[in-house]
Amino acid sequence: MPRILVVDDDPISRQILRAMFENNNYEVLEAEDGVKALKLYVNESIDLVVTDIFMPEKEGVQTVRELMKENPDVKIIAVSGGSSSANYDSLDWVKMFGVKYTFTKPFNADAIIAAVRELLAQ
Repeated sequence: MPRILVVDDDPISRQILRAMFENNNYEVLEAEDGVKALKLYVNESIDLVVTDIFMPEKEGVQTVRELMKENPDVKIIAVSGGSSSANYDSLDWVKMFGVKYTFTKPFNADAIIAAVRELLAQ
C-alpha cells in the first residue's frame, strides 16, 4: 500500500486529507510542520508528500527544497490556503523547484486523487 505523508499545521486539513487518501487505499502519515516532516521522510518509507506552504517551524517552500535535496526524485504535491497573490507566488516557487501539482484550498478532492495516482504511477 503506497504511503503518503501529509504535512499541514491545520489539524482539520490533515484530517480531511487523511480520510480522502485512506478512502482511496493509501496509508497516511502526518506531520504538523516541515521539521517533523523531514524527520519522518528520512526515517520512514514515503512514496509521496502532500505539503502545505505556510506553516510554523519550517514553511512549505523550505520543506520542499530540503526534501528534494534529500531525494531529487521525491514526489510532492503542494497546497496553500487562501487566494492572496502571496499564496500563488509560493505555489509558483515550488513549481520552479520541480513540484508538478499545486492546489489552493479549498481543493477539489478528485483532482488531488488524480494527481496522486499519476505521480505514483511514474
